Amino acid sequence: MQLALNIAMIIVSVVLILVILLQTKGSAFSGAFGGDTGSINRTRRGVEKTLFQFTIGASVVFVVLSIVSGLVA
Repeated sequence: MQLALNIAMIIVSVVLILVILLQTKGSAFSGAFGGDTGSINRTRRGVEKTLFQFTIGASVVFVVLSIVSGLVA
């Protein structure tokens, strides 16, 4: 059981890293440090919205797997 949880956590973490990198591919470094004020009130549409929702879902799965892994160990 613990081995399966560890493998699932590794897979989810790699997917989460890739999804986050895909999201930030189009933004500059100034947006990460608060320099880009034009993107604050921007609406996500299409693929960007789907990618954002998938990121939230993947992070929730990662947190749940972490909690379950802690309880099983």
